[in-house]
Amino acid sequence: MSAEAFQDSFFGVMASMLKVPREQLARDTSRSGTEAWDSLRHMHLMLALEEEFGIEFSDGELADLATAGELLDAIAAKRAA
Repeated sequence: MSAEAFQDSFFGVMASMLKVPREQLARDTSRSGTEAWDSLRHMHLMLALEEEFGIEFSDGELADLATAGELLDAIAAKRAA
């Protein structure tokens, strides 16, 4: 999967789970700055991303990942491992 396809897939899942337009999302989108990104939606988002990319996050990672950029980087690292 190319880097562009990876990001498109990631932001597609994120937009779907947060129920916001894709255009509102960027690497600097954060949990604290996005009303729709509450704790319950965070868990659903993480599960959807794990399924989409065939990865697993630890409990500590689930709590620490708070921006779209952090999520993208963590997923990329797990896929490269």
